[in-house]
Amino acid sequence: MDRKSNIDAIGAAALIAFALHLAFNQVVIKVTVDGFGPVFAAGLRSAGAVIVLLIWMRLRGISMMVPRAAVPAGILCGLLFALEFMVLFTALDFTTVSRASVIFYSMPVWLAIASHFLLPGDPMTRLKAVGLLLAMSGVALALLDRSDATASLVGDLMALTSAICWAGIALCVKITPLSRVEPAQQLMFQVAISTPILLFVAMLTGDLMRDPQPIHYAGLLFQIIAVASLGFLVWFWLLTIYPASSVASFSFLSPVFAVILGWLLLSEDVGIQVWVALALVSLGIYLINRKPRAA
Repeated sequence: MDRKSNIDAIGAAALIAFALHLAFNQVVIKVTVDGFGPVFAAGLRSAGAVIVLLIWMRLRGISMMVPRAAVPAGILCGLLFALEFMVLFTALDFTTVSRASVIFYSMPVWLAIASHFLLPGDPMTRLKAVGLLLAMSGVALALLDRSDATASLVGDLMALTSAICWAGIALCVKITPLSRVEPAQQLMFQVAISTPILLFVAMLTGDLMRDPQPIHYAGLLFQIIAVASLGFLVWFWLLTIYPASSVASFSFLSPVFAVILGWLLLSEDVGIQVWVALALVSLGIYLINRKPRAA
């Protein structure tokens, strides 16, 4: 498809569907870690994604070779990716999908803060500042809410750590030679480096299998194919067609969908403070990514 300057109906539908897809994945992770240890599940997901990506790259004629200058950044992204999903999968083992998602999808907040200092062309505008204050207030509200008996401060902080790692990966791709590398190669760095790290950590903890049933294997397969490999490639593909800022503006939908799905599919008790936190984070993310009107 040709490059477009604005989001059209097809693009909007695709981005809404992708936001729903990512939200559903939070539910899938929550279910999957009932059958596998969280870190082991994350390692298996990365290992499976390596296989899928290898097949994809072979079919598309994409080389495994990358410029030497991009290798250090690729390794750093792989390390951040390992930590991101080590703590995210564990967070969803401790806390609810709704709480973890509100905090995890605050990623654009931390990316906007870091970009202000590290990217000359991405200054902090008044609109972004308002969005940051709203979103950070929402995250703080979610962290301070202890009304739910299933709430876990450890799980909440792990979700926050995961969001910061995700922002680190996005920033690394923006400001290093990795930005000139094919998306599939970027993703291969992340899943290939994270696989041995996650599996090794899982063996150290000894929490590998938890009586997995067919639904847990199905959940793992869904994450490998529909999220960790082909799902992320679809995201990169959308970025090649539509403006990055416009694509990012749809990210506020993911925590909304995740909270609703956690409530509908897992019967999670979502308190009023979580709904308020969700509204603040979602509105903040929208304002952070909103393109200012031309003067």
